[in-house]
Amino acid sequence: MPHQCSYVYHVHVRLMLQVPRRFGYGMGFLQLNTTGWAMTYLVWDESTNQAALIDPVYDFIDLYTEALESRSLKLTHAMATHTHADHITACFALREKFGCEYVMWHGTSCLGVSQYVEDGDLLTIGDTDFTFHHAPGHTSDSMLIETVGHVMTGDFLFTGTGGAGRDDLPGGRVGVHWNSLSVLDRLDGHLIVCTGHDPPGTEMKSLNWNREHNPVLKMTSFAEYEAWQAEVTAGLGSVSKIKTAIPANLFAEIPETIPWLD
Repeated sequence: MPHQCSYVYHVHVRLMLQVPRRFGYGMGFLQLNTTGWAMTYLVWDESTNQAALIDPVYDFIDLYTEALESRSLKLTHAMATHTHADHITACFALREKFGCEYVMWHGTSCLGVSQYVEDGDLLTIGDTDFTFHHAPGHTSDSMLIETVGHVMTGDFLFTGTGGAGRDDLPGGRVGVHWNSLSVLDRLDGHLIVCTGHDPPGTEMKSLNWNREHNPVLKMTSFAEYEAWQAEVTAGLGSVSKIKTAIPANLFAEIPETIPWLD
């Protein structure tokens, strides 16, 4: 059963992979927030030290700054896979702090975005490519972010028995999510699936592995998926941070008080 994406604790940084490149440079990759439920990813091009943060959380800006500075990285892009209902994105605050681009899908309702992408767009940071795949359902602006050896799936797809993100939150559509699962067919099965939420300590697995172990990817009918989503929603209940997180993310403004930080 997937997880209620409502609780973030503290950040722990772990080096996961360095990807070699043909011309002698590589791509650096860090999974952040490994001791909490909300995952952030730091990807950088080793030829230029230009970096991107994917799905950063506002609570942890200081720790992201430390991760960048300790590696002499320049943050050029902050990307959000979707409009989060369970935490405030750090993208607009990072743009103000570092002057980086704030990247989201072009149909998003979020303000403060400086660079919009469409399905199939390619963005290059240094020598490292990022490809964007629109994958609505969990939200209307959900997208997958593919880079060297990895795909960041946000709440569109979780690891193994986690299944997929719930579709009962604002902007969610069960039928749209089901139809969007076909987007995964265009991806190489060896890509490592980097989700927006998983239990602390969850090992990242390939898309091929998930095709064998994720119940959602083994389903053969919409009726089966719809019943699974209904069961999941009934078990999870409400999202505790939704009344603060969604307005903050839509209007790119930090409220005077954030309840879970008080």
